[in-house]
Amino acid sequence: MTQPLFPPLPLAKWKATRDTIQSYAQVVGKVRRAMTPHQKHWSHISLRAATTGLTTTPMWGGDCTFELLLDFVGHQLVLTTSHGEWFEIDFDGQSAREFGEEVLDALDEVGVQPALDLNQFGDKRPAGDYDAEAVETFWQALSQVDQVFKQFKGELREETGPVQLWPHHFDLAVLWFSGRLVPGVDPADEEKADEQMNFGFSTGDEGIPNPYFYATAYPWPDGLEQTPLPAGATWHLTGWKGGLLMYDELVQAANPREKLLEFLRTAQQAGAAKMRYSSSSA
Repeated sequence: MTQPLFPPLPLAKWKATRDTIQSYAQVVGKVRRAMTPHQKHWSHISLRAATTGLTTTPMWGGDCTFELLLDFVGHQLVLTTSHGEWFEIDFDGQSAREFGEEVLDALDEVGVQPALDLNQFGDKRPAGDYDAEAVETFWQALSQVDQVFKQFKGELREETGPVQLWPHHFDLAVLWFSGRLVPGVDPADEEKADEQMNFGFSTGDEGIPNPYFYATAYPWPDGLEQTPLPAGATWHLTGWKGGLLMYDELVQAANPREKLLEFLRTAQQAGAAKMRYSSSSA
C-alpha cells in the first residue's frame, strides 16, 4: 500500500520514539560540531536530509573524510569513510550515552577521535521506545518537507542558509536574509546583526504538542501579524511570534505541497515587505 506524502503524525503516539531519535541526532550533531569548521549562524552543528535519513555530510578526519548517517529506513547509524570503511550501529532504544559510546568506538576504529564529552548525555538508562514503523512514517513526512523547503529556498533571490535540521529542537528549517543589517546592532555580531526570517517544521513541543510549520522574523516588524495568511494558517503570538500552520492541514489538503508553499511564500513576502518598511522608517 502506498503511503501518503504527508501521513498523519500525531506526537502523542510516538513521542518516546521521537525523543529517542532526537537524542541520537544530538549525539551526531555534537560530532559534527567538533569536526566541522565554524560556519555563520551555527550551520556547522546542524544535520542535512539524505535519501534515507539525516547526515552530517562528509567531514575531515585526518587522512580521510568520513560521514555519519542516521538511517531511518534501515534503522541504524552508518559510518562511512573515503577509504571505503563501513560501520553500522543498530537503533534499539539505547540511551544517548550508550549510543554515543558506540559512535565514538566506531570512529576510533577509523582513527577519528572527536572531542566529545558524553557526560552531557546523562547516564545509561534506556532512552525509551523505538518504534520502527513510527520512525519510517516520520521520515516519509520529513523527506517531503525537506523537498518543499528546498523548492521554496530556490525561489528566493536573496541569501539563504541551507535546509537543515537542528538537533537541539529537532526542527527542519531554512533561513532567509534580507541583506540589511539590524539598526543599532554591532555588524560583527554574526548571530544578531542580520535581518532575517526563519521557516521551519517541528514535530511538536511543550508549547504546541503536535507537528507544525512556523515562519518567524528577526527583528519582528510592526504590523506583520495583521497580514492575512492562507486558509488554515494563523499568527502565533504567545511565547514566540510567527506564522503557524499545523501539519494536519497538509494531511487533509488535496494538494499538500502547494498548501505548504503558499504558507511559506505568503509569510516571506509579508515579512520582507514589512521589514523593508520598518528599516526605511527606523
